[in-house]
Amino acid sequence: MKAWLQAQLQCEKQGLGYVLITVSQVQGSAPRSVGAKILVTHNAQFDSIGGGHVEYKAIAHARQLLKNGVQASGNGLSFEDYALGASLGQCCGGKVQLMYELVTPTFMPVVVFGAGHVGRALVPMLAHLPVAVTWVDGRYDMLPKQIPDGVNCVHEEHPVDAIADCPANACYLIMTHHHGLDLQLAEAALKRGDSRYVGVIGSRTKAAKFRHRLLDKGLAEAMSVFACPMGDKNITGKLPMEVAVSVAAQVMKLYQQEPMAKPVAGLVPEGVTASTASISTELV
Repeated sequence: MKAWLQAQLQCEKQGLGYVLITVSQVQGSAPRSVGAKILVTHNAQFDSIGGGHVEYKAIAHARQLLKNGVQASGNGLSFEDYALGASLGQCCGGKVQLMYELVTPTFMPVVVFGAGHVGRALVPMLAHLPVAVTWVDGRYDMLPKQIPDGVNCVHEEHPVDAIADCPANACYLIMTHHHGLDLQLAEAALKRGDSRYVGVIGSRTKAAKFRHRLLDKGLAEAMSVFACPMGDKNITGKLPMEVAVSVAAQVMKLYQQEPMAKPVAGLVPEGVTASTASISTELV
């Protein structure tokens, strides 16, 4: 299967945003013929439309579309013409027209940190909701082998590093095995300034300590989206499933509220990596 098609299928499955770029017209000499495609997400690209500076500019334009959520003609389609001359560092002498198909995600991104008892009870429930779920843990043996459809599992030795790759307007659900790590994750998510919700599992004592420490770090303005203990306060109980139901109920309230202020960009789709895609060496 072509890399762009594989990536498109995964993006659709996970509700991630992407731009599909197609060579729609060619005049004279050009690196690729009509129909060549490249798929671009927030931080990766799959396949090639010929490499060189045209492809570089096309990828940059696609990511700007993802960032802005611009749908030029109302249906996600826009067209750009490129002359393959000296201004682009190419000597083909021809012209190409590229068609940009912007697909913005309709699902709220939910990022779950921790694959303990509550995480394992929660994620299968979230998989049945209209949200895009990414599940992160730093331990190889904790993420289960059987993953619900539509869930993107990420093993990250340093889970805090995964925050940088998360889309805007994400709902963060933090429930790791270590309170110190929970605090680091909450701080990193709040520092982004674009989080929809930052929830941390824990007691009221833990909540008070976390709020005090986060305020000391100058995050007062971001604390409006912080919740600890997280979940729906009308659903009580300490069993893993009871806590999971409470958190899932809170997630439902979030995506049923007003639409997100800005479209969110896509992560690298599960099962498709830059190493398996045919990416031009000029762009590496």
